[in-house]
Amino acid sequence: MSTKQDSLLSNSKAVRSLESLQHRGEFIERHIGPDQAGIQSMLDELGLESLDRLIEKTVPAAIALNRALDLPAAMNEETALAKLKAMAGSNQSSRSFIGLGYYDTYTPNVILRNVLENPGWYTAYTPYQPEISQGRLESLLNYQQMVLDLTAMELANASLLDEATAAAEGMALAKRVSKNRNANKFFVDAGCFPQTIDVIKTRAENFGFELVIGGFDQVDKSELFGAIFQYPSMLGDVTDLSEAVEQLHSHKAIAIVAADLMSLTLLKPPGEMGADVVLGSTQRFGVPMGYGGPHAAYFATRDDYKRAVPGRIIGVSKDARDKQAYRMALQTREQHIRREKANSNICTAQVLLANIAAFYAMYHGPTGLRRIASRIHRLTQILAIGLQSKGIKLDNETYFDTLTLAVSEDEAMQIVERAGAANINLRLDRIASHQTIGVSLDECTSEAEIAALWQVIIGKESASLSVAYIDKQIETGAVGSVVPTKLERKTAYMTHPVFNRFHSETDMMRYLKRLENKDISLTHSMIALGSCTMKLNAAAEMIPVTWPDFSKPHPFTPVDQMQGYQKMIQELEHMLEEITGFDAVSMQPNSGAQGEYAGLLAIRKYLDGSGETQRNICLIPTSAHGTNPASAQMIGMKVVLVACDDDGNIDIADLRSKAEEHSEALAALMITYPSTHGVYEEAVKDICQVIHDLGG
Repeated sequence: MSTKQDSLLSNSKAVRSLESLQHRGEFIERHIGPDQAGIQSMLDELGLESLDRLIEKTVPAAIALNRALDLPAAMNEETALAKLKAMAGSNQSSRSFIGLGYYDTYTPNVILRNVLENPGWYTAYTPYQPEISQGRLESLLNYQQMVLDLTAMELANASLLDEATAAAEGMALAKRVSKNRNANKFFVDAGCFPQTIDVIKTRAENFGFELVIGGFDQVDKSELFGAIFQYPSMLGDVTDLSEAVEQLHSHKAIAIVAADLMSLTLLKPPGEMGADVVLGSTQRFGVPMGYGGPHAAYFATRDDYKRAVPGRIIGVSKDARDKQAYRMALQTREQHIRREKANSNICTAQVLLANIAAFYAMYHGPTGLRRIASRIHRLTQILAIGLQSKGIKLDNETYFDTLTLAVSEDEAMQIVERAGAANINLRLDRIASHQTIGVSLDECTSEAEIAALWQVIIGKESASLSVAYIDKQIETGAVGSVVPTKLERKTAYMTHPVFNRFHSETDMMRYLKRLENKDISLTHSMIALGSCTMKLNAAAEMIPVTWPDFSKPHPFTPVDQMQGYQKMIQELEHMLEEITGFDAVSMQPNSGAQGEYAGLLAIRKYLDGSGETQRNICLIPTSAHGTNPASAQMIGMKVVLVACDDDGNIDIADLRSKAEEHSEALAALMITYPSTHGVYEEAVKDICQVIHDLGG
């Protein structure tokens, strides 16, 4: 018997505690990877005796945390998953017909299993190295083509963070490219989603733009550099925007349309109305709502504006062997190259979700998407006819999937009460001077749910209504279309073979595997690049993502129905507060770049509230990630660069000189911690003190 076998046998006979026997497969040991022998081998190579000594060498004593963190005891995977399962179970399983850009959807199982739950897709790094990213780049090119076809535009990017921030990016593009140079007003149609309006308000304030929100007929077009409309509108209206677009163009302003992609399989696309920018969410293309995200937004525009587009654009080249190759194109627009002069601070932008949306479109194909959209629209029409037959008035005469019901205050309260009893969530709004109830249907809506909605809205009188009877009336032409003929889609879309080949599970599975095998992810090797992307998520962390109690809730579900989500968010906030040493933490930013923007916005508001509105200088080291200066300029701050030494550390003498030079206007210093070079600044406390001493 070998010495190693003797050792194993000896260890197996040793008396051990029950606790040590229970703690099998500790999360950290399995997730991080190296065992004690591997750790010791690396320490020996460095000439160090312990991990503690390594930390002492790499983390300056001045910033070392000299206290134990007050955090809950660590859990093994089974216990953590059980706790999350209990939290998920605390969420009330209601059916939401709220809409506003978020809709229930079916994620095809072949995509769920082979993409969303597959580390070959979710652990790959952002595609800065195209030679090891050809699979994802091909999929993103398909995504762009899907968007181009459905919107009838000329160019699309490879996704943004969400519809609201995409709309804000559209406003910024409009200002860059509008020929109405002296205009500083941007029009937002009142029919846009409320969260979109809120984000645009924040961005406009910090860009110094004046917003006009309301009806297009009441605005002076000559004062506008751009305008945005929702299609269909928040109320559900399907409106021909051609005339509005023409009026904007006559004043050299930019026309932006936030459009529902699913509706564009049936409705005239904005590109055919002359729109300059079309944007929106791809969430309903197979991506669960997840209480608000993440979801990929799309952004399409005219070829003339390609150098003003935010985010990434995937293009096609020929490699050294004259073979087709995919790569990121026009990168000189982006933050990692142009920094404070970049079009946007957007970086990777929900690529995994964009790929899922592209695969959803490919799996269903143009015929399948049209069938899904037609069914949604048919059910909406059946619901509307039934309601109108019982005296319910609609605020919108035309619609795709959304109805806005004009009701009295008393009727609204009765409807809400019946909806609550039926575990149904509707949208309660006040439009102008009257109360309304909003209902939006989706891919998952059933005939039984139409009957349930009738009962909730009408009450006992709904018993006489029949889905099958009304459906037959529509089918035979006894009831006409609610969409004007001129707004029906006449043009083909998604005609490329890639959208018409992979409709069986086997074909789709093989295509997904071919793409996956063209990339390097953690399933192949380590990835020696640093990032805040998803590459380190463990399997146990991914499992709860697809649980229905976490994946299905609508973001505007009443808070009292989402106690599990609320508890999880609050516990995470408290842990992050303890770890970071801050008094409060926000989970709202949708990316690191948005977190930077939110942080700078907090600084801006604090300074304004202190009467120091003149402070607008943000010091940023030359070694900083490109999003840092890009975020600063988006908040309206002026970037002043601070030199770094040969090792990437901040040159403190230059920092002090720049800070003193701009002392009256100094607002903030933004650094990466540890630095982009992976090093902790030894003098970080002194660095921060320089800024504080001068009022920043």
